[in-house]
Amino acid sequence: MDSQGGPYLNKRAVCSPLGAARLCQLALGCAVVAMVTHSAGYSGSYGVFCMAVWALCFAVSVLVFFLDATRLYSCLPVSWDNLTVTFAALATLMQLVLDPCPYAGCDVRNFRIAVTVCSIAATLAYGAEVVLCRARPGQTVVGYMATASGLLKVVQGFVACVIFGALANGSEYSRQAATIYCVVVYAVCFALTTLVVILTVCGRTKAVRCMPFERFVVVYTLLAVLLYLSASVVWPVFCFDSKYGSPWRPSSCPRGKCPWDSKVVVAVFSFVNLGLYIADLIYSQRIRFVSSHLPGHPRV
Repeated sequence: MDSQGGPYLNKRAVCSPLGAARLCQLALGCAVVAMVTHSAGYSGSYGVFCMAVWALCFAVSVLVFFLDATRLYSCLPVSWDNLTVTFAALATLMQLVLDPCPYAGCDVRNFRIAVTVCSIAATLAYGAEVVLCRARPGQTVVGYMATASGLLKVVQGFVACVIFGALANGSEYSRQAATIYCVVVYAVCFALTTLVVILTVCGRTKAVRCMPFERFVVVYTLLAVLLYLSASVVWPVFCFDSKYGSPWRPSSCPRGKCPWDSKVVVAVFSFVNLGLYIADLIYSQRIRFVSSHLPGHPRV
């Protein structure tokens, strides 16, 4: 029982910097969904994607706030600290890339400008939660996802999704065995990263019985660095060398559906993820956290 919040409701879910950030998320998310539904509108696959992201972020934010305010998160078989900071980090990235009006001549431009402003503000609100929950240097924490290494896992997974999107957009990766190898590297690293996040959020870090979880993270991250290093070399060679492809963009290649463009996106984000894994390797050797099977307590 929390003497500050009473026997049932958690007053700190509102009267704290973290609570204020979540209230801003709710208000801004509600405003965005309402304006898009009312007049801003959305169409096409990109518009549907944007609407789905806004609606999902808003719905999960409502659920997080409700569970925190009622303390019902203690009934969930997950690590609450890890779950909430993971969602906040992912929502920050997803909100950051949305642009509801990418083309000129919008009939409802004023509403779409308002949606853009609110979406940017929501990005800052989710980012504020990440900052408030982030573990400080030298701090021993229960929530691994609140550490720099844990947050980097979310970014790595997000960048991998960008790579997969480019691969699916006519990248022609199946033409060379070497580029197929690169796709396997991206898939394996993404799967391992996802596994680490799931084990942490579910409070099952002790499921890795062969070694301590923090050591497992370091070993896996080193493996990911080596794999991404190889892919970052192999992919550009077999896509842009004149023997296998074209070092320059073909003049006849249509914009938006050009395989060469997709190959460039994959190459650039391969180097981005390589840098993220290197940073993760550095940070993961410096953290010390307490693993637990029990749901964590929210930071306020």
